[in-house]
Amino acid sequence: MVCRTFQEMIVVVGGKIASGKSTLAKRLSQKLGFSHVSAGSVMRKMASERGMTLVEFSEYAEEHPEVDKEIDERQKAEAVGDCIVDGRLSAYFVDADLKILLTAPIDVRAKRVFERDGNFESFEDAKRALEARENSEKKRYRDFYGIDLDDTSVYDVVIDTEMCGKDEMVEVSLREIAGL
Repeated sequence: MVCRTFQEMIVVVGGKIASGKSTLAKRLSQKLGFSHVSAGSVMRKMASERGMTLVEFSEYAEEHPEVDKEIDERQKAEAVGDCIVDGRLSAYFVDADLKILLTAPIDVRAKRVFERDGNFESFEDAKRALEARENSEKKRYRDFYGIDLDDTSVYDVVIDTEMCGKDEMVEVSLREIAGL
């Protein structure tokens, strides 16, 4: 457990789709008693409100920069007090005490999406949708913000979730938090 007396703590968990961001953020928030702020949840809600899939919504957002700005602003507004924030761009917009990046190869992440979502007929369909969404987001973030998602220098810690199970990634993260 982390012992703090004078300041609040914000931890950001970033990474590509299905790298484990939400899983880690939820587990850390439960273990630490912190709130959880999720950019993915905001994006899914906004897509649903417009009757779109996430891929359709990502493509829509390519032509509508206000979408990403709204997601970012909602996330920044909610990232107060002791909290765990998860999202691909969170490390760039949230002033955090610790920034953790989760990684995993595309095939591992596509398998997770295929097994988790139930929206795809095959692993290959899931992989194509994942690649399309990531390419769309990569283009938007580069065009709108000048952010290169392949640049990991903004993060303090990198965890490969193909090599590290859920419990292990929580343990590694808690050790890093305790060291602050």
